[in-house]
Amino acid sequence: MPYDYSRTDRIGEQIKRELALLIRNEIKDPRVGMVSILDVEVTKDLNQAKVYFDTLQQDNHETCEQGLNRASGFLRRALSRSIELRNTPALIFIYDDTEQKANDLSVIIDQAVASDKKDP
Repeated sequence: MPYDYSRTDRIGEQIKRELALLIRNEIKDPRVGMVSILDVEVTKDLNQAKVYFDTLQQDNHETCEQGLNRASGFLRRALSRSIELRNTPALIFIYDDTEQKANDLSVIIDQAVASDKKDP
């Protein structure tokens, strides 16, 4: 019976779980604060993985991204020990602000609905 999703999706999910633990427990860089891994996209040839993340401190996401990209070699090595792959993909960390944009859009919609209710 075939799987419902591809091998790259399964590997991406496994990398996502492992990276969340590694960043929380192993990274000592002060630039990297509270980070949540949102998604991991692995290329078909498993050479590269784009890791989308979000941080609680929205104002210093650039420094957090620099810290994570600086630690990508360490994280890749740690991933190779925990995930059984022939080649561990190179990690590229990308800040994803879609959640912040969605919250801003929701506030604007709520304000528009409230102003429509005031003006009959």
